[in-house]
Amino acid sequence: MKRFIKMQQLAIIVVLAVILLGLSYHHIVSAKQTMAPQVTSTSTTKSKPKSTQKATVQKKTIDWRAPSENKAYPDLKQHPHVWLDVSQVKQRVYVKDGNTVLYTMYASTGMNNTTPNGTFTIEAERGKSFFNKSLNEGANYWTSWSGHGVYLFHSVPTDAAGNYNVTEAEKLGHKASHGCVRLTIADAQWINTYIPYGTKVVVHN
Repeated sequence: MKRFIKMQQLAIIVVLAVILLGLSYHHIVSAKQTMAPQVTSTSTTKSKPKSTQKATVQKKTIDWRAPSENKAYPDLKQHPHVWLDVSQVKQRVYVKDGNTVLYTMYASTGMNNTTPNGTFTIEAERGKSFFNKSLNEGANYWTSWSGHGVYLFHSVPTDAAGNYNVTEAEKLGHKASHGCVRLTIADAQWINTYIPYGTKVVVHN
């Protein structure tokens, strides 16, 4: 009988121990949850504000008065077989000896494909200035390369009074002419002065 009572007491002690352990475990878990940092749905990472300013592309400014390059023009005595390569895609005139580029000039060829492609030669017609009344536009240092005065190398445009049209001059490097090849004032003067009659001119896209 005593043994039975002891067993009951032992069972009660075990049950109480289990209950106490359960309570302790619950208390520990609750404490951990309380101490744990709370995570909210709001992100703590600050997003970088999108720039409202568009990236500006700096347009290259061409000095339409000066030589295109910061070097001397070719000495034609050393390059007797020089020729002019006009690229309508790049809007450049390349002074070449064979395949060697001696000098590169900024240019403006004709809008709407008005500058013809092909192989031509520098013609006899050239002069210091002209004015076309029908176009209300002129230029300086003109040198004919096709049509005996129709298609020319010349400076950026002038008005009836001989003043340079700045708005048109600033288009140099882009298609802007009525068919002629516009150049800086210095480049047009050099061609007018030094490129001889019969020099080959190739115009292409």
